Amino acid sequence: MTSLHVKIAALAAVLMLSAAPGLAEDAKIKIANFTFDPPTLTVTAGTTVTWVNIPHVVSEKNGTFRSNALDTDESFTQTFPAAGTIEYFCAIHPRMTGKIIVTP
Repeated sequence: MTSLHVKIAALAAVLMLSAAPGLAEDAKIKIANFTFDPPTLTVTAGTTVTWVNIPHVVSEKNGTFRSNALDTDESFTQTFPAAGTIEYFCAIHPRMTGKIIVTP
């Protein structure tokens, strides 16, 4: 492949990733109608995720992090420094679940 072909392929990959659903642009998760939106969010390592509009408690499945009880228009942030998959739920409404996929 020529240098130009490599650059075009790299640009195409970036454009496909940026258009993929669930990839973080601003790393925010909204809570409404007893759901996390998006239910699965993909971010790169080092990203800080903010949950907004939360009359709930965000809790990581294994207890790594947990928000205080937050009311409407309050927020909770958590930074994810390493790659992995993090499952979380609302401690008040355990059927509300979400997932963050952290890529290197």
